[in-house]
Amino acid sequence: MPSTFNLTGLIVADMARSLAFYRLLGLDLPAGAETEPHVEVTLPGGLRLAFDTEEVIRSFDPAWTPATSGAGRVSLAFACDSPAEVDAIHADLLAAGHTGHLPPWDAFWGQRYATVLDPDGNHVDLFAPLPAVPTP
Repeated sequence: MPSTFNLTGLIVADMARSLAFYRLLGLDLPAGAETEPHVEVTLPGGLRLAFDTEEVIRSFDPAWTPATSGAGRVSLAFACDSPAEVDAIHADLLAAGHTGHLPPWDAFWGQRYATVLDPDGNHVDLFAPLPAVPTP
């Protein structure tokens, strides 16, 4: 039987801050999970997103250390209903104290796009299709 992609895991320095960030993006994370060392949420379609504290990772990989420089190699993307929603969510995340990476812009591939950083520096993209431009 072939393997099936089932879970994306994020290693977090501060579970409460990370869960608050992803709740602002609409994830339905369990109440009270802020104090847990491991949290999972099942997304539409069945894919799971997991959060583990650095301590959990070190419990089975004592030599693990977080990256100390450069941009992350993980990017998560959240579809929005409209270009205005991209702008609104981006503004809400910045107002909540999170760091913007790329402000909202109209991408050449036909989407409104923005990138913010989660509390651990992972890129989180927001996107929505731009309205079709009538051709003359």
